[in-house]
Amino acid sequence: MLVLAVVFCLPLFILFSVALKAPEDLFTDALAFPTDPHFDNFSTAWESNTGRAGGLRTALVSSLIITGCAVTALIVIGSLCAYVIARRPGKLTNTLYVLFVLGIIVPFQLGILPLFVMFRKLGLIGTYLGMVVLWVGILTPLTVFLYTGFVRALPRDYEEAARMDGASTWRTFSRVVFPLLRPITGTVAILTGLFIWNDFFVSLIFLGGSGRETLPVAVYSFVGEYLTQWNLVFATVIIALLPLLLFFLIAQKQMIRGFSGGIRG
Repeated sequence: MLVLAVVFCLPLFILFSVALKAPEDLFTDALAFPTDPHFDNFSTAWESNTGRAGGLRTALVSSLIITGCAVTALIVIGSLCAYVIARRPGKLTNTLYVLFVLGIIVPFQLGILPLFVMFRKLGLIGTYLGMVVLWVGILTPLTVFLYTGFVRALPRDYEEAARMDGASTWRTFSRVVFPLLRPITGTVAILTGLFIWNDFFVSLIFLGGSGRETLPVAVYSFVGEYLTQWNLVFATVIIALLPLLLFFLIAQKQMIRGFSGGIRG
């Protein structure tokens, strides 16, 4: 396990080592950790313009807005759909569930061209709203699939007790069921957040040239502009990774509980 830990940590060590070096140190001993760390590489990378991406500051704001809004919408829509599918079995709900599963299997890249044409006609190309709607449509099948397996494993006792006390269906879901979904909600937030935050292909197509490009597109532009300054490139990558890494460290316990609950169900 220690050997595996070293193997997995080695890329992070190289990433931070190169990001903290001066340009001249890269050609002497690239893998050695710098004796005189240059933390100003991060400020230089942060203040540098990355072409049409509008700089890392604008790209970070774009990533936060798109990821935050899309994940929030996915949690709300996915949990509601899964609750109905799990608690009201029938031909209609079973058919909907099968369609959601098919939505996971079929690659969304196959529909990029018609989606782009439709979004352009609706005026959603290059907008935050368009990206949120797009990601909600792409990741709703996965969200419903994860939530449904967890909801089916929940006992009905609490819901029946709430209904006996006169609670409506919506009140039962919002006050009783949804708090019990916290583990799988953490799992959904991390998985969908990772997917949206790290995406390059969709953001490049639907946000290219708009000035609202996300961090992966900004990092790509940065690499093209500062190709020989690998210390700045690696510092840019660290800046792009930090928000998602912090979120993962905070929500990892809920993610593990969500996986175990879904498997048990």
